[in-house]
Amino acid sequence: MARKKITSSQVAEKAGVSQATVSMVLNRKNNVSFSAETIEKVENAARELGYELPGRKKKQKEIRKEKLIVVFCPTLTSPYYVLLLQGIESVANEKGYGVFICNTQRDAGLEEKYLRMIRTINPQGIIYACNPHPDFQQKVEELAKELPVVIISNKEKTTTVDAINQDNSEVGRLMARHLLDLGHRDVAFITPPLTRRQWQRSRRIEGFISEFEKEGLKGHVRIKAADVSIERRLPRMDSEYSMGYQLTRELLDEGCHFTAIAGQNDMMAFGAIDALEEARVRVPKDVSVIGCDDIFYSGIRRLSLTTIDHFVALKGRDACDIIIRKITTNDQFYTGLQPTSLYNIEYTPKLIARKTTSYARTGKAFWEKSDVI
Repeated sequence: MARKKITSSQVAEKAGVSQATVSMVLNRKNNVSFSAETIEKVENAARELGYELPGRKKKQKEIRKEKLIVVFCPTLTSPYYVLLLQGIESVANEKGYGVFICNTQRDAGLEEKYLRMIRTINPQGIIYACNPHPDFQQKVEELAKELPVVIISNKEKTTTVDAINQDNSEVGRLMARHLLDLGHRDVAFITPPLTRRQWQRSRRIEGFISEFEKEGLKGHVRIKAADVSIERRLPRMDSEYSMGYQLTRELLDEGCHFTAIAGQNDMMAFGAIDALEEARVRVPKDVSVIGCDDIFYSGIRRLSLTTIDHFVALKGRDACDIIIRKITTNDQFYTGLQPTSLYNIEYTPKLIARKTTSYARTGKAFWEKSDVI
């Protein structure tokens, strides 16, 4: 027996609105505005009842798209982004979607080139693994009106686009609080270049410093950032590790006094540990080290790394899940216009205390010892 066709009046009854409202919401009448609550009620009712707009089936036959999702990624050499991509691809594969990766190499020109190619690639959705370049933010928001777009970003920059948010200020505060609780009062923070594009790095540092300032320790955090020119070079697999190693060597050569180092990410923290041990500074007895991201290597090294877990792979999975949900909704109910309900997901970061942090040394500091290289 054929299933009885669902009518717009049934959708109206379920949503508690008029039939005219259903028609205008689902047909996207641009000259009429409704509250987000009303739109969501109508969309949900249509979805639950399985309502299809007249003529939709014909259009689906006329327009066939490959099941493809494009991911804009700033680098393929960072374990953080590898984890993120693994999360995205695991969901895409489960749902029968392909993933096309645009490696922008943190180059605005490359990002612009890929954005121009979007019409040709014709994906069903786009995931930005980090914030778009500020010059292209508006372009990305315009794209989001035509197809599902998700940005994995820091919440301060969330606009009208679906987002997997991260409060980097809170991540920084969590790192600082752990060191403060262990009695550390003079610390260093090493970081990749602090550029306009990578403003979330500055947010993490601001959160870190603010926690020290709460304890009356303003001026007790030494920020050591890599030169901006580094990110203009083609990244290597060991780029972040090398930055951490080099910045730590510079801190030692400058005679900087600190009992702990915080790395912007885990790879930089690994570089710091090796530089300290090469200089005969013991970790964590002389200097504690903390990283961020909880990548795979963090838990398996000889000295397992204290770090912050902000659920990188899950962010990738959620981003892809949002894209596919919106694609599915669009295929069922709409004709080339996107559902208006916005997704905003945020994880609470978690401290993973391991072997590279301990209580601040109370005896002779490492810089007072004669055997430090």
